[in-house]
Amino acid sequence: MAEGNAASRYVKLRKEQAPVEEDITPGELNQPIDVPQLNVRKCHECMQVLPETYEPPSDENWTTGIFACAEDPESCRTGLFCPCVLYGRNIEAVREEIPWTQPCLCHAVCVEGGMALAAVTALFSGYIDPQTTVVICEGLFFAWWMCGIYSGLFRQELQKKYHLKNAPCDHCMVHCCLHWCALCQEHREMKNHLSDAEASSSTTMEPPPVQAMNTEEKNDASSSSSSSPSSAKSQHNDLEMVPL
Repeated sequence: MAEGNAASRYVKLRKEQAPVEEDITPGELNQPIDVPQLNVRKCHECMQVLPETYEPPSDENWTTGIFACAEDPESCRTGLFCPCVLYGRNIEAVREEIPWTQPCLCHAVCVEGGMALAAVTALFSGYIDPQTTVVICEGLFFAWWMCGIYSGLFRQELQKKYHLKNAPCDHCMVHCCLHWCALCQEHREMKNHLSDAEASSSTTMEPPPVQAMNTEEKNDASSSSSSSPSSAKSQHNDLEMVPL
């Protein structure tokens, strides 16, 4: 009776009722498994696991000073006459997903447009109501500070990328007070780091020279190899049996 109950628990499925297996492509079972617990940051010296909130200390100096614009004449000219273009290139280098045209357009509207509005206001100050002039100037100062803060955030990302110090002062204050010099300094910094990376990656190892044997060396080697068994045989023949 027990055997009949045990056998009745199993139902034989027909072919159309059998579960359909998923197609497995060749090599799918040999793919590596992603284990999140193993994807952790480790110290390069002691190989200890670092916490998620750990940030390396920002103790590196800038390769060039804030007023060293003349060291790179190309970026100096671009930053002086077309700062929006230089700003767009810097943003694209820090964030590759952002094309340089978008920040370039924003910089041209906010900074260059604000400077043009300030020049027009100063030129026609006698024809504009003084209260309106004050409101325009306050709006321009507020927009300038906002642009400095926004540009300083990207400078902060650059400092985190290369572990740079806040020099000569806070990143937002640098752009608010020395915007054009800061753009040129950031461009030079990324350019210098890029050249260092290319120099390290272009290091090549020369293969050892090809060694070849001359015919005389081959003959000497063959003669030495042929004479070695005969000499060993003669040494064995010279042995004598000494009774104990």
